[in-house]
Amino acid sequence: LESISSFLYPDDSTDEGKRLRLKQEYFLVSAGVQSVIRSFERLDLPLTSFPDKAALHINDTHPALVIPELMRILMDEKGLGWEEAWDVTQSSVSYTNHTTLSEALESWPVDMVRSLLPRIFMIIEEINERFCQDLWRTYPGDFDRIADLAIVADGQVKMAHLSIVGSHSVNGVAKLHTEILKKREMKRFYDTFPERFNNKTNGITHRRWLMHANKPLTSAITEAIGDSWIEQPKRLEDLLNKQEDHAFLDRLHDIKQENKQNLVDWVQETQGIAVDPASIFDVHIKRLHGYKRQLLNALHIMHLYNEIKSDPTLDIVPRTFFFGAKAASSYHFAKKVIQLINRIAHVVNNDRDVKDKIKVVFLPNYSVSIAERVIPASNVSEQISTASKEASGTGNMKFMMNGALTVGTMDGANVEIHDLVGDDNIYTFGMSSEEVLEYYRNGSYSSREIYENDSRVRHTLDQLVHYSPFSKGETDFQEIYDALLTYNDEFFVLKDFASYLFTQQKVSRDFLNQREWNKKSLINIAKSGKFSSDRTIQEYATDIWQIQRTRMLK
Repeated sequence: LESISSFLYPDDSTDEGKRLRLKQEYFLVSAGVQSVIRSFERLDLPLTSFPDKAALHINDTHPALVIPELMRILMDEKGLGWEEAWDVTQSSVSYTNHTTLSEALESWPVDMVRSLLPRIFMIIEEINERFCQDLWRTYPGDFDRIADLAIVADGQVKMAHLSIVGSHSVNGVAKLHTEILKKREMKRFYDTFPERFNNKTNGITHRRWLMHANKPLTSAITEAIGDSWIEQPKRLEDLLNKQEDHAFLDRLHDIKQENKQNLVDWVQETQGIAVDPASIFDVHIKRLHGYKRQLLNALHIMHLYNEIKSDPTLDIVPRTFFFGAKAASSYHFAKKVIQLINRIAHVVNNDRDVKDKIKVVFLPNYSVSIAERVIPASNVSEQISTASKEASGTGNMKFMMNGALTVGTMDGANVEIHDLVGDDNIYTFGMSSEEVLEYYRNGSYSSREIYENDSRVRHTLDQLVHYSPFSKGETDFQEIYDALLTYNDEFFVLKDFASYLFTQQKVSRDFLNQREWNKKSLINIAKSGKFSSDRTIQEYATDIWQIQRTRMLK
């Protein structure tokens, strides 16, 4: 038991790590299901009433074993037949897909599941057999479709397939994400079970990310529009009446500067880096992953450095780039990007030519506590994932609620932020999800062509492998260079590079007009109420879990 529970999310790049992870997933699922059933049995109701009293929700595929485990308990321990147990299970379980990335759409080797969980594997095989028979009756002779949808195929148990087949509801977490699931990633499942698919756009708790993390802003809002927004976050829209109130806009500016100064003091104390509180605070804090494109941000900073070095008199709006990120222990490429960002920070922060025009701060051991310091102080929110890759994002919502302006692709919930605030109050750039998916489909993208035709790209990438202040003539960043050129830039960093630079120049120009910038910030705060998790949870409760509101007696 201790070896199973002592370390969550073990490195699963080895067979030993995979086996431990599978053990953990089953252990946690089994404990949870048994606890729920014990609670249900205290109601002294028939097991067929279980779906009326219990809702079991799968958050990505890691808890997907809840389906065969509930079947096992209902049949082996409670005496239900297959059909009865399956009806109870399917009516109780729902599934949220948070990403199309392979690490969240797990597949387990058949031999591993069979050896570790023999009874569970028997049940999964039977679920698969019955599902494939149903498909054959609906699509007779369509072998390709059945092979594509099978739960057990090619020596693997496909947990996303199990999650869809064993659930009564399947949802994505932003409108764009759900449409991609329905039209592309899970199209054949959508064709088979269209009634199961629905969208539930993610949310954040305004009580933590605004009221707790940004008390000065909270007080200003309440003084301006009253406190009804606390229980009804959509009432933040009442702030739109303050768009021409110069005194209120100035107060927003003063609060932002106070938060920035607090962050400056903390960074000086903990990192020993002096930061200009008047500079643009440009923040990129999230999990380190290729599709989130911290690398694009890093290359932009290298380009800015090159511009300043070629002309030390260059007049640019001072900017401080903050990064915070963690990466999976086995994700070697992500660690190389972290190394590059820290190398850039060392070069930029110690070059006299640069002075205080740009600074780079990588915040180690990124955590929620650090985010609560950084987000209220941010001017710019970097949400620059490859379009179609970010299911939703929630950092984008936290920044928006605290008055930062989004620089982002039209991806995930950025699309819904754009719909709310309009073109003038968000900085979008880059390819659309349709363009990205078409490139993946037809294979016509050539990063080498961009490298050869854009001198800015060529100069910056060459600095990764040729002698430069960043490489020091070593090969530390050869892997990054190869990913972008030899392996054709999987996440289209170079394709969006020019558009990103152009957009960042617009950000700098707009920041100079503080009153207009504060107005944009106000509009973002006012429109952020939609992204309160109160709305999200109510939608889950009403549409999926069938939970009714109950007034609690004091």
